[in-house]
Amino acid sequence: MTEVVVASEEPIVALGIDAGSTTCKAVAVDGDRRIVAWSLADMSPRVEDQTRDTLAAFREVCGMADVPVFATGYGRKLVPDADRAVTEITCHARGVFADTGMAGTLVDIGGQDSKVIRIGPNGAPIDFAMNDKCAAGTGRFLEHTAARLGVSLDDLGPTALSAPEAVRITSTCTVFAESEIISLVAHGEPVDRILLGLHAGLVSRILAMVRTVGLVPPLLLSGGVARNTAIVALLAEQSGQQVTMPSQPQLMGAYGAALLAAGRTQADPADGPVPQVSTGECDACDEPAPRRGLLGGFRR
Repeated sequence: MTEVVVASEEPIVALGIDAGSTTCKAVAVDGDRRIVAWSLADMSPRVEDQTRDTLAAFREVCGMADVPVFATGYGRKLVPDADRAVTEITCHARGVFADTGMAGTLVDIGGQDSKVIRIGPNGAPIDFAMNDKCAAGTGRFLEHTAARLGVSLDDLGPTALSAPEAVRITSTCTVFAESEIISLVAHGEPVDRILLGLHAGLVSRILAMVRTVGLVPPLLLSGGVARNTAIVALLAEQSGQQVTMPSQPQLMGAYGAALLAAGRTQADPADGPVPQVSTGECDACDEPAPRRGLLGGFRR
């Protein structure tokens, strides 16, 4: 059964589930919007079974009654007992705003996508850019590279930051970058310099997304990759901004979903701007690279 961490004995009023591509997160909140309990587990190929197990664990461990459940994330529409599925753009914005009290520009780097969200003064998303087609700006890219180079995920950041200088990785596509890494290793390039180059390239791609929505300080960072010290350091260095992180970066999507389920925010997620999609071409290959943004228009 899913392990649930209990932070408070206060009654649970709502639950949010973030069914991500690589991990499943859940957060329960009380009537004051505080986190009462949470869980974080690797995502099973069967989203329905995983989320059903998560709900059962919260009921057993916390004595959770029948409360509203909102789902978000990659598998949000596959959560069988959810009262509503909400886009992760809305949930991440709400969660980070509630945790930090800050509006600004949020970078969220997940397992298989990366997002840049401009958060308004009420915690609602104003604009965003999202990469969910190319793996080059995601945690999966770093995970795959770590396995290739024999470095643990926990050591990725410190190893990269230990390098005196970076090796420039010219390929922006993961397929070509992998071939380039193999070649660099064969030619005796130190692993730390290769990793610093890879991290610098990933941050450069993220900041290109930031420029599409406009950088409005503070610069906020969430998602599992926020644990990577090299990403944090290089993001601050390349942007010229101090990077602020919420207390639990991986849980912000689930936290935002729980807040919306609790009815603690003024705006209903369905009443915000409608995401519109424009498709461009990836500059490293011929694959389409969708860029989403809140380009105007409201549901009524």
